[in-house]
Amino acid sequence: MRKLIMLAVLFFISVNLLAQNEDSVFIRSIANEILINGKAYDNLHYLTKKIGGRLSGSPGMVNAEKWGLKTMQESGADKAWLQECMVPHWVRGGKDEAEAKYNGTAKKTLHVTALGNSIGTGGKEVKANVIEVKNFDDLEAKKDELKDKIVFYNYHFNPTFIQTFWSYGDAVRYREFGASRAAKYGAVAVIVRSMTHSTDNFPHTGAMEYDSVYPKIPAAAIGLQDADWLNDQLQKTSVKISLTTFAHFLPDTIGHNVIGELTGSEFPDEFITIGGHLDSWDLAEGAHDDGTGVTQTIEILRAFKSLGYKPKHSIRFVLFMNEENGLRGGTKYAEEAKAKNEKHIFAMESDAGGFTPRGFSFGGSAAQLEKVRNWTSLLLPYGVYQITRGGGGADISPLSKTFGTPVSELNPDSQRYFDYHHAANDVFENVNKRELNLGAINMAAFIYLVDKYGL
Repeated sequence: MRKLIMLAVLFFISVNLLAQNEDSVFIRSIANEILINGKAYDNLHYLTKKIGGRLSGSPGMVNAEKWGLKTMQESGADKAWLQECMVPHWVRGGKDEAEAKYNGTAKKTLHVTALGNSIGTGGKEVKANVIEVKNFDDLEAKKDELKDKIVFYNYHFNPTFIQTFWSYGDAVRYREFGASRAAKYGAVAVIVRSMTHSTDNFPHTGAMEYDSVYPKIPAAAIGLQDADWLNDQLQKTSVKISLTTFAHFLPDTIGHNVIGELTGSEFPDEFITIGGHLDSWDLAEGAHDDGTGVTQTIEILRAFKSLGYKPKHSIRFVLFMNEENGLRGGTKYAEEAKAKNEKHIFAMESDAGGFTPRGFSFGGSAAQLEKVRNWTSLLLPYGVYQITRGGGGADISPLSKTFGTPVSELNPDSQRYFDYHHAANDVFENVNKRELNLGAINMAAFIYLVDKYGL
């Protein structure tokens, strides 16, 4: 009896070793295909240099959607289509400017940019003395001093967080809600320290929102060097700032998710989704945010097709529209899936930049997390060493909420991401080809394993 048990154990181990070897060989073929024949870097060059910024509602959005559909088709999608969704149409409207006056007659130009979804100054300057606050508690303590002032939120990224997305999550509330919190006490505008650890002076935009209870006031971000200068001056003297922005909303307009599909050979009505968001802010080329996620998504499609891979489940490759200031594309994708009673078994997103892959976050059950963690040894040769409990990106969160779909996101090294995030230096030249390809390899491997073994 003991011999039979031992034989059974040995048989089980040998079967698993054979399967692991088979998986390792196929993942190596994915890696070779992408490293030797990959098109992601070339596609990113076209998207950033020929199309550029792709803010929802803009001509760049329209051109990017056309490019995305054509590239999906050329990359071998069994079918590809545009999924219509209404998107907000916020425009910057002009050049954002700010000038500080101090020490009587001294002047300094400040590097600022209007926050996304903010209102402008109405084509005229807003002039007011500045009052600095360190956080919302400080704002409340100074509430009686805020009337007719420009509030300067000087909240730093926490330098002790090694994972920089934690710093962003901690600080972003001042960008999102700072205007209405200050308007409550009569402030006429806000200037917010940019959401970055960087050492340069690029201001970083990003979405904010107004509380309908309070007046809408202009809101802008300021570069870090100028933020530090302003802080130093306010310790010595009063500072008056003249701020001019032109931002406004136009009526909602038509946008599209771009979807390509490889049809499943065994379970065509069960879907795996992988994607990134096609829209970007208008200040730059949207290279890391999220041109890299877009081109990695298309590259996985191309690599699977080139290798002759026939998935068991249908795999959808989605370029989502309007992640940056509305999430209309991700919401529409989940709504249509629900209306069609589709079965979505897994979704993955890349929206953390095209840097060296380190791991994946995973949102699912404890048993599912344990299962996918067993795949780490297959990913380790390509740089991924951990799979942590977490969620997916913003665009696939509606799928998770609607269906309880397990979700995941590629976690590249985060140290440089917020140097470029939502700023004018988010350009093609700041993306490394090898890092971009390694991200695509790991995502493709993960999708292959989910398709083969399920969750």
